[in-house]
Amino acid sequence: MRRARFLVRNGRRISLASRWVTSRTLAGGIGHSGQQHMKANGQTARRAVTAAVVGNVLEWYDFAVYAYMAGVLAKTFFPAADEVTSLLSTFAAFGVGFVMRPIGGVVIGRLGDVRGRKSALIVTVTLMAAGTVMIGLAPSYATIGLAAPLLVFLARLIQGFSAGGEWGSSTAFIVEWAPASRRGLFGSLQQCSVAGGLLLGSSVAAAISTFFPPEAVEAWAWRIPFLLGGLLGPVGPYLRRHIDETPAFRASTQAPPNRANFDRRHPLQLAARAFGFTIVWTVAYYLVLAYMPTFTQKHAGLTQADALWATTVGLLVLMVATPFAGALSDRAGRKPLLVLSCACLIALPYPLFALMLGEAQTATIVLVQAVFALAIALFSGPGPAAIAEIFPTRVRSTWMSTAYSLAVAIFGGFAPFIATWLIARTDSPLSPTFYLIAAGIVSLLVILGLEETAGKPLR
Repeated sequence: MRRARFLVRNGRRISLASRWVTSRTLAGGIGHSGQQHMKANGQTARRAVTAAVVGNVLEWYDFAVYAYMAGVLAKTFFPAADEVTSLLSTFAAFGVGFVMRPIGGVVIGRLGDVRGRKSALIVTVTLMAAGTVMIGLAPSYATIGLAAPLLVFLARLIQGFSAGGEWGSSTAFIVEWAPASRRGLFGSLQQCSVAGGLLLGSSVAAAISTFFPPEAVEAWAWRIPFLLGGLLGPVGPYLRRHIDETPAFRASTQAPPNRANFDRRHPLQLAARAFGFTIVWTVAYYLVLAYMPTFTQKHAGLTQADALWATTVGLLVLMVATPFAGALSDRAGRKPLLVLSCACLIALPYPLFALMLGEAQTATIVLVQAVFALAIALFSGPGPAAIAEIFPTRVRSTWMSTAYSLAVAIFGGFAPFIATWLIARTDSPLSPTFYLIAAGIVSLLVILGLEETAGKPLR
């Protein structure tokens, strides 16, 4: 005869069989409602993240297409007696956009912490489209003289202000919508969308260089990528106006601040960590991806079209690999992948640049860029979640945007300028690799001092 099993609760013996029936009954009633609620929340999260990602692609297409048309823009807006001076002027204008990024990070990041992530994201995508159209419509230096480069500088300032708020606001938005066990994957979509924007910009620039003769590109066809960005501009604001605010932000506005764990010094300490964390990330992005078409044309003998297609392949690899790295960081932790990425970006730049300069074929250069893309993907996958997890929700958008944008402005935005200057001063095309190696060492030391945050609840 089978013995009945009982559970003792509050001094009473309850049959486990009857408890099982009760739980099943509840599951059939309340459980069904809960499942519907969870499903609705999941659909809302997917819709919100999709809108953020699509807007981010358009935003970074607008910002990056300038770098991919740098050679033509140098002749159109910054003519000079020698090619190096002209190119330096063009990349200086590229870097000026990054000077505004910390200001945009403070202003728009604060807007995101006070009024919500959604409001900040609508502002950023609208401003970026406006700056892009300004460049596409700007008359050339031959037409209006000095006013032409000044218009380009103004447009880049607007774009930089927008980009400064976009990265932090969109990262906070996406990470805050993610389940705790999948923040690495969700966060990687933010960086994947950045790569998607760069890829779109590189593809359009490569197509223009392929299907139009050089004289047409220099005369008028270079404007097409910028005007296309203006045509796509309304898509971003439309998508972002129809999304919900993040649950974490809504909760943070209702809960009283925890003064015991958060004093005035705390955000500065956290921002310093985020600043050091970002250095190798931004240098790798803008040296290996944004500057590479110019480098491979000038020093590796590629045509403009081949150089742009090689970079496009690298960006495609980055975009595909980044979500896998983000998902892996949810299982293995953020730090192992970040440390491995830094190690690769310290050890690989010199030999890979040397390989490209050694009369390499186009296929070899494409392979080199794919390898760099994989190394960057190891960082870009866990990176957005890792940096967002450093900060409490109440100040996440402001301080993350500010720290990240400041590092990008100092070390990333001027990376093409610094690389061009280093080569001119040292007469060695390998000299930019030391800049990347130094950045890798600094960020590695910072990352080793961070705590592992994968799977932990947001503060």
